[in-house]
Amino acid sequence: TTKLIHLLRYAHCMIRSVIRSTVRAYSLFRVTTPLDHAPTTPSDHALRKYSMTVENGTEAPALSKSAAKKLAAKQAKEAKKAETQARLKAEADARDADDYSKERYGKLPTCTSREKTGRKWTEIEDLSKDMVDCEVLVRARVHLTRLTGKQCFVKLRHRYFSVQVVYAVDDKTSKQMLKYIGGCAKESIVDVQGTLVSAGIPVESCSQKHLEIQGTTFHVVSEAAPQLPLQIDDAARPLAEEGPVVNQDTRLNNRILDLRTPANQAIFRIGHGVAALFRQYLTGNGFTEIHTPKIISAASEGGANVFQVSYFKGNAYLAQSPQLYKQMAICADIERVFTVGAVFRAEDSNTHRHLCEFVGLDIEMAFKEHYHEVLTVIGEMFLSMFRGLQTQYATEIDTVYKQYPAEPFKFIEPALRLEWPEAIRMLREAGVEIADFEDLSTPQEKFLGKLVKAKYDTDFYILDKFPLEIRPFYTMPCPHDPKYSNSYDIFMRGEEIMSGAQRIHDPALLEERAKVHEIDLETIRSYIDSFKFGASPHAGGGVGAERVLMLYLGLDNIRKSSMFPRDPKRLTP
Repeated sequence: TTKLIHLLRYAHCMIRSVIRSTVRAYSLFRVTTPLDHAPTTPSDHALRKYSMTVENGTEAPALSKSAAKKLAAKQAKEAKKAETQARLKAEADARDADDYSKERYGKLPTCTSREKTGRKWTEIEDLSKDMVDCEVLVRARVHLTRLTGKQCFVKLRHRYFSVQVVYAVDDKTSKQMLKYIGGCAKESIVDVQGTLVSAGIPVESCSQKHLEIQGTTFHVVSEAAPQLPLQIDDAARPLAEEGPVVNQDTRLNNRILDLRTPANQAIFRIGHGVAALFRQYLTGNGFTEIHTPKIISAASEGGANVFQVSYFKGNAYLAQSPQLYKQMAICADIERVFTVGAVFRAEDSNTHRHLCEFVGLDIEMAFKEHYHEVLTVIGEMFLSMFRGLQTQYATEIDTVYKQYPAEPFKFIEPALRLEWPEAIRMLREAGVEIADFEDLSTPQEKFLGKLVKAKYDTDFYILDKFPLEIRPFYTMPCPHDPKYSNSYDIFMRGEEIMSGAQRIHDPALLEERAKVHEIDLETIRSYIDSFKFGASPHAGGGVGAERVLMLYLGLDNIRKSSMFPRDPKRLTP
């Protein structure tokens, strides 16, 4: 029995050894012989051995009939392939030799600022009837190409302007050139030269409807990838038209392409106008632009909606408002100040009008005896901006309305100013139940905007004398009725764009009001101390540039008026 057990154990060890050797040998074979070239049949193996011996110059072994037949077929296939390649190359060479237009089209070398040629380019928007029959050189993007027989139509686009270019086979334009143009990838940047002519039939798909270019050259400056994550035509399609819809996330994930649509080009030109006209009015009225810190030591408005960041060995916060620094400038006798800069709000609000970062347009002004001195300036400032947008950006506004139709923004002069009790009365007369000193909800604000529009025919108005209990601690109480305050909100299309007030500039009163709001005085000590050395009466407010732009154009979402929006769910691109 003992011997039998030993024999069984020995047999078991031998079997395991054989299995290991087999697996190791198979693995080595797989590593050294790729599957694509591993002989699968005796004939394959013979062919491989035959090829190796011929290559080495040694005498080849005799092949079987099947192996010889397979070798002959392989050699014939390779010969045919080589013959085809040679024929195609010869044909290509012949075409190149016959292509009398080859210097007139193609891809240019990458621009490295090597030389200055002195050539003059004309912008699409500057093409005019006065230039008919003149040679023009245009740089733009290829919006689309259409090859039909011996003609090729190209739509070029630059910002929100476009023009049609026509190429036809003639003594300057070869068939090869036409084929190259027709195959050019959309969104490529090209230089096109040709003669400007009057269009026989209006080109309705282009902004230049009555002019077109008879093209003579076509050179690619920067080639776009053939596959686009979204089509510009789809992203630019008017809301009323049927067709593929590009959703908001796809647009924002591919913002570079999305921004190329005519409407977006126009939106952000108008956005530039909002900030430029803001600056222009205030500068012309004696205001000084200042730049305030965006990294601060404590929450600027004493709230929890603030972004905390690491700051060397401690922590800091991103500024929710430049208000403290505007007021400090007033205390430093810079009596009229404004600032344009980033504002950060850590509010988890995923609404159509909230952003976590936006461009703040802020104003602060000292006054002599009544805060309405400031309110009048603010009202006139907005009216000046609206007038400027109407006159200076009419083309851009029309371009936006083609994709996003909306009623033109209406306003009256001077700016309509309502007081809180009147607004409450209008709401109650329309059937809204609301207490005397209850804050307005967003739906109530929008409804009030409709009532104001129906009664006064304006989308812009100022609501003055808010209840004191719903305003921040630094708001000056109304001297005639302590239940109200010297504060105001400004509205566009029924939505609040600016909240402002006369600020308390007396340290003792400021401490008193902070205690009423149960604020720890030590957390705002630096703010209170700012007024200890004498401070002029002053008032001001702040507005988000993106919200003004959204509401002026009647857009439905602030992400359309923010170039690279930041909200609770988006940090890119």
